[in-house]
Amino acid sequence: MNSPLIFEPIAIIHSGYKEKFGIPRQPGLARSMAATIELLPPYNSADAVRGLEQCSHIWLLFIFSACVGKGWSPLVRPPRLGGNEKLGVLASRSPFRPNPIGLSPVKLEGIRCEGGQVLLDVTGADLLDQTPIVDIKPYLPYADSIPEAHFELASQSETLDLPVVFSSEAQTALNQHTARLKQPLKQQIEEVLLCDPRPAYHKQKPQQRVYGIRLHDLNIRWEISDQAVLVKQINMEPSHDVQ
Repeated sequence: MNSPLIFEPIAIIHSGYKEKFGIPRQPGLARSMAATIELLPPYNSADAVRGLEQCSHIWLLFIFSACVGKGWSPLVRPPRLGGNEKLGVLASRSPFRPNPIGLSPVKLEGIRCEGGQVLLDVTGADLLDQTPIVDIKPYLPYADSIPEAHFELASQSETLDLPVVFSSEAQTALNQHTARLKQPLKQQIEEVLLCDPRPAYHKQKPQQRVYGIRLHDLNIRWEISDQAVLVKQINMEPSHDVQ
């Protein structure tokens, strides 16, 4: 048997997703979500990214670090199939894989070389904060885009066709934290919630539940009805409360 391959991270990502719940299940669905990729020594060289600024998009190969050591199964229950039907793990994008490797295309917004650091600013990433990245590659439109490609079980994006409304309390907090974070927070919240992060079994037997997601340093409380997605509260995480 050949010796096992050993990879070490070349970078980590700093993103607004602080927990798995709420992260869109595919990249590009929350296009306004900004993140920063920090190259790690000894890969934090400006020479390593020379020419990358000519790319509009890049591929990120990363480790599903939150799933490492949790095992895998040949069959999984994809949320798209309602959590009831089983599918082969290699026919799915489940993070619980024989090798927990993920692949996401993201938009490259800029490259910064500051004080010995090499930082890539990106948008549209679906990665948990502090996710280790094992490789970065340019996205090649002529080769990587296949217009005739299809997958019958996932022929189109599944997002909610509902308005997102904010309570008066949430709207006040939204205005405050948008200015503080200097992020398009309203658009980010809308994009994430319209991806419907609820567990599949909650969608099958909908009840009036209040859910919470962590975004940046915020806890966002929301619920879904037949008429709208209602953001009820936007609160800072306790550890980030202003003294």
